Amino acid sequence: MRLSPLLSQHARRFSAPHLSHNASPLCVCPRALLTRHHYSSPRLTLGTQHRHTHSYIRSSETMPSSSPSPRCKVLVLGAGNFGSCLADHLGDSEHEVYMWSREKVVVEYFNEHHKNPNYLKDHSFPTTIRAVGPELPDADLIKRMDVLLFAIPTQGLRSILTQMRPSFNDANLPLFIFVNKGIETDTNALTLEIIADTCGKDIARVATFLSGPSFATEIIKRQPTMVSIASLSEDHAERASLVFHQPWFRCYRGNDPVGIELAGALKNVYAIASGMAEGLGFEHNTRASLITRGLSEMTRIGVAYGANPLTFLSLAGVGDLFLTCSSSTSRNYTVGYRLGRGESLEEVLRTIGSVAEGVTTAKGLKAIVDDLDVPAPLANAVYDVLYSGRNVREQAQTLLERPMVKELDLPGKTGGPARALMQKLGVDSY
Repeated sequence: MRLSPLLSQHARRFSAPHLSHNASPLCVCPRALLTRHHYSSPRLTLGTQHRHTHSYIRSSETMPSSSPSPRCKVLVLGAGNFGSCLADHLGDSEHEVYMWSREKVVVEYFNEHHKNPNYLKDHSFPTTIRAVGPELPDADLIKRMDVLLFAIPTQGLRSILTQMRPSFNDANLPLFIFVNKGIETDTNALTLEIIADTCGKDIARVATFLSGPSFATEIIKRQPTMVSIASLSEDHAERASLVFHQPWFRCYRGNDPVGIELAGALKNVYAIASGMAEGLGFEHNTRASLITRGLSEMTRIGVAYGANPLTFLSLAGVGDLFLTCSSSTSRNYTVGYRLGRGESLEEVLRTIGSVAEGVTTAKGLKAIVDDLDVPAPLANAVYDVLYSGRNVREQAQTLLERPMVKELDLPGKTGGPARALMQKLGVDSY
């Protein structure tokens, strides 16, 4: 199968917006604050000591915002590594931020000391952030928010959305932004489908998704970071970008949320494989090969599912894949490394200290791959180590002894799951 015509076909299919600005009443800006007001974003002086960390780039310069960023009330649901660092970024961008934690001790400690006792422990957070919890925020707080940002593990998202749904005011909805990465194991559902099931198709159609190479420890240092933001509504993708965008946190918009979700979930599985290779003692050639073959495999799975192949060349695709597969800072990479060194999965998960979503994603991915009937030797190998008791070294040897195959291909049968999901959402084409 020739690659170029398929790529061209998919690029054309995704070039136009899926939802026009008039496609749904929700495509009108959910909050007046999320329109382009004449509000100047804060400036960061380079070469001087920023409130959080050390400087970068050159001294005696300023980095102005490239676009206005409206001041908003933002509720971040989740006080883990990523939720905390995004709350920090938004608070430092002069938004009014509330961060929900299910742990009372975290809420009390954060509000007293402006520090998170569990994550990014040495970091001082802006005073513009207030922690709330451990109960879920009530309807009064939710209805005052311009933005709801969900930074909780995928496996717990359905329950949280179900509990929160009665508090949403359908006549004046906030902007919904999701940053979790994974596949729900019980249903094999992506987050977009979970949103549709719990909140209805209208909210799902305008939900936005943020993903890309973005380690929390570097975001709080204001290291230049770039991410993808996608939605079926390009209008809402732009509004989400306006909330986040700063010179040190650049946002690039897209209209393929299915591809962004799959890339963000699958890269964690390949990060486990990359860590395993390092744990076995393999070096740079092996890692580069794994990343490249992982990109090929995740693109093949994504296209079979119905995503745009070009999405896997984006920040959310190859960008996040490269970062997660090549750094010991990655939780999923660390899981793989320790498995490669001979530790048991139970011991690794007991002591790692945070959620490694690649472990649960591998289970959901296995079911999707089997249903799509696409070759996925790397993903299957990781699954066999995690859930079938296979030895890491033996599994690596099995992969190396596979017959020769064509390097680049895309599946002939494409798009079934995504088409079914779009029908569920009332979207004509995807």
